[in-house]
Amino acid sequence: MDFVLDAVLDGVIDTLKMVPFLLVAFLLLEALERYSETHRDSALTRLGGAGPVVGAVFGCVPQCGFSVAAANLYAGGVITLGTLLAVFLSTSDEAVLLLLGNPGQAGNVLRLIGVKVLIGTLFGYGVDFLFRKSPMKKKRLGAICDDCGCEEEEGIWKAALHHTVQVFLYLLIFNCLLNLLLEAVGIERLSELLLKDSFLQPVLAAFVGLIPNCAASVVLTELYLSGILSFGAVISGLLSGAGVGLAVLFRINKNFRENLKIVGILLVCAIVPGIILQLF
Repeated sequence: MDFVLDAVLDGVIDTLKMVPFLLVAFLLLEALERYSETHRDSALTRLGGAGPVVGAVFGCVPQCGFSVAAANLYAGGVITLGTLLAVFLSTSDEAVLLLLGNPGQAGNVLRLIGVKVLIGTLFGYGVDFLFRKSPMKKKRLGAICDDCGCEEEEGIWKAALHHTVQVFLYLLIFNCLLNLLLEAVGIERLSELLLKDSFLQPVLAAFVGLIPNCAASVVLTELYLSGILSFGAVISGLLSGAGVGLAVLFRINKNFRENLKIVGILLVCAIVPGIILQLF
């Protein structure tokens, strides 16, 4: 039983160290969310041919608002599929914050954001080029969903505390479970189970990334920091992790088959770069 107590205690200590940083980060992001929410829709609707590159740059800001806005605007026939995918692929959430909260990971943050923006831009333009002869059907601009899980009327402090507690709980549970697994089976065996050094690991990570919840990015990032996931695999998982934007798309875009096709394209766009990075 001693190893269980040690694993849980280590998990609690490691997670508590992150709380001050997470709170400050979420306060800043909530302030940014309030400032940008009145401008992001109009910015995304005036992109023209620059849609994918601007969408990718906006998407890398670690907040849920841009992926939700992109889902709304695509469902309303305002932006192209390439722009939507560029935002989804570059969307950054808790992964950036968790990396920043770990000493020595600043370089990885810049590399992660740079790769995601580059891939979002390239695949965004690629998708628009491939579908250039199949114009996007005009959709009726119906009820727009603004719910990204952030209660704008709560105020910055309450919303930031809500997000901090949520991520803290995910981190606490996962860190304790991971420590128990490492104590029980060892890091080498766990790495084998999660296909370390296999080209299939990015595929597995990409499917995990589809979960429309910050728990997915927490799990992927912590496994990467533990050395179990490769950089290629975590890239695949975070590329497919469009956050709640994907859930919003299914909620407001009534064409279910179209939504499934978008998920399929998103997976391909996430898996291919991950496998390339894994192999090279």
